[in-house]
Amino acid sequence: MTLTLAKFFVNTRLKSHAKPSKPAKPAKPASSSAQQLARRTLVHAGWAALSGLAGLAVPLGRAWAQAKESALPTPTSFAQAARDAVQKGEPLVVLVSLPGCPWCELLRRNYLLPMRAEGLLAVQFTVNDKTQRFEGFGPGKELTGVDMSVAYKARVTPTLLFLDAKGVEVAERITGVASADFLGAQLEQRLAAARLAVRAAQK
Repeated sequence: MTLTLAKFFVNTRLKSHAKPSKPAKPAKPASSSAQQLARRTLVHAGWAALSGLAGLAVPLGRAWAQAKESALPTPTSFAQAARDAVQKGEPLVVLVSLPGCPWCELLRRNYLLPMRAEGLLAVQFTVNDKTQRFEGFGPGKELTGVDMSVAYKARVTPTLLFLDAKGVEVAERITGVASADFLGAQLEQRLAAARLAVRAAQK
């Protein structure tokens, strides 16, 4: 009995002097390399998606705004330019343009300038220009870009006109750009119709 009581007091004293154990801290969830890779993939995928949706806005807006605009020539005589084109069995293609117009630049760089290098007679006038003067299709009257835009009722840029030697439209004009994906096919279709009309008139 005495020995049992002695053990009891010893054990009690040891417990009273023992330091209480600290509760374990919750483990922080480790960020594995797979999770980091997934995050980066999602970020890049998000940017890629945005870039895809804005694929036209970026090059047409920022890049071309910073670069010098290309230009088609503005003839001193549209009547003479049209006669020259018709002699080759081609229409005179006229771009109604505006400075800073990204779709005008798209038409010039991607289509009209390369086609002009291959022989197509493509020219332009600026829809709001009141200073540069040239001969139109009337008898001896000098016109400006504003005058031409009024004469052809071309207020939207870009507008593409397909003209014969008298300045008459021989194919449906292209007004604005509804879809860049179909612009090339649309332009080829209108050019084909204009060529047929011009060549039929020559027979």
